[in-house]
Amino acid sequence: MRNIDHQSITAEVIARFQECTEPRLKYLLSELVQSLHDYARKVALTEQELMAAIGFLTATGQKCDDKRQGFILLSDVLGLSMLAVALNNKFPPPATEATVFGPFYVQGAPVYPLGANIVQGAPGEPLYVTATVTDLAGEPIANALVNTWQADSDGLYDVQRPGQPLQARGALRTDGQGRLYFKSIVPVPYPVPTDGPVGDILRASGRHPWRPAHIHFMIEAPGFRTLVTHIFRDGDPYLDSDVVFGVRSSLVAAMPYHPADEPPPFGPAAEQAFRTLDISFRLTSQ
Repeated sequence: MRNIDHQSITAEVIARFQECTEPRLKYLLSELVQSLHDYARKVALTEQELMAAIGFLTATGQKCDDKRQGFILLSDVLGLSMLAVALNNKFPPPATEATVFGPFYVQGAPVYPLGANIVQGAPGEPLYVTATVTDLAGEPIANALVNTWQADSDGLYDVQRPGQPLQARGALRTDGQGRLYFKSIVPVPYPVPTDGPVGDILRASGRHPWRPAHIHFMIEAPGFRTLVTHIFRDGDPYLDSDVVFGVRSSLVAAMPYHPADEPPPFGPAAEQAFRTLDISFRLTSQ
């Protein structure tokens, strides 16, 4: 087709996908083109703005490596990650709500026995975590694989410290009663990385970069949908303005204080004051 204009080009581009033999891919590409072209027409996109956007995406890619995913962060702060989670996890109560995955998950985390200290030297206030994993009827799920990871008291994940061993991160399996317990540290609020193009967008738009204090969990068990979620610390000042829009009221939990002379929920006597977190996760069948 020749002599296309700002209106006719969209149909012509979409027509070029008609020979695609994968129906879902064909649909996704066609709708993407339609939406992109509609956006460009609506905002009267300039060539300079297009090149700036290409440069932004290039710089975002340059912030990706085996320990950091710039595009996940971009998707997070634009709300796209949480939108996809909400669209694909429409489960009624009492199913535990899902939330964003985040950019700091690491495959092959250390495997620990129940009751282990997964801190491994990370700075932070001691936290004893006890949990149960059940189905929607409350029946325990034995041998569920639970990955957990979090930032330390400086607001940094282990992978953000060059040469640092894996800390405050691990994989454990539930016992026959679906129970899980381990020692970690109290989460604190922290800013997402702002040293790249995503940080530039936040600053330019007047948005803060903070996430409320939370602990990540990913729970897998045969016959059940994998759950990716957080537990947020009650009382955090950023619960209502999470930069990645991930907070759900059902995922907010208290982490009460205990003096050092009080016995912890498991393990030997505490050497200092500590906090506790007691939670339950309910999984949905596949």
